[in-house]
Amino acid sequence: MNSFIKVLSLAALFTLATMSGAANAEQKLAVVNVQEVLQALPQVAVIEQNIQAEFADQIQEVQRLRSDGNFLLEKLQRERATMGADQIKELEGQVNALGQQLQAKGQPLQQNMQRRTEEERRKLFALIQQAIDGIASKDGYDMVLNSNAVPFSKGKFDISQKVLDQVSKIK
Repeated sequence: MNSFIKVLSLAALFTLATMSGAANAEQKLAVVNVQEVLQALPQVAVIEQNIQAEFADQIQEVQRLRSDGNFLLEKLQRERATMGADQIKELEGQVNALGQQLQAKGQPLQQNMQRRTEEERRKLFALIQQAIDGIASKDGYDMVLNSNAVPFSKGKFDISQKVLDQVSKIK
């Protein structure tokens, strides 16, 4: 029985020694700053232009309402002393009506533009992820971390420029 325990102990010790050697094998790591890559992509400017064009009519309408409201407010402040109570009440009513229209049109516009921007950003994040996967596979990286999650890394580990170059080529 003692010899069985000795053999089992030796086998366990050998297994642990083998596993620790494999665990200590050098791993190839890289970091990438995904936010920096996203901000530097030329596609971002194109997306912003497309979204502005997509919502151009609604943006103009909101800007017109804002301009009209500002004009009426300035008029009210300027001419309040010379206006009668009925005129002041009527002008305040117009300002309030424009404010309500502005809110009714401005909030949905802002939400729709934000939704479209997020849709396009998700597509770009997918392209960035594909580029990271491709570079990691090609260059033999075992792990690629977001640089925001790493407190310190040397520049030689940063593959952000490679990712940016690869994604920038995609139209």
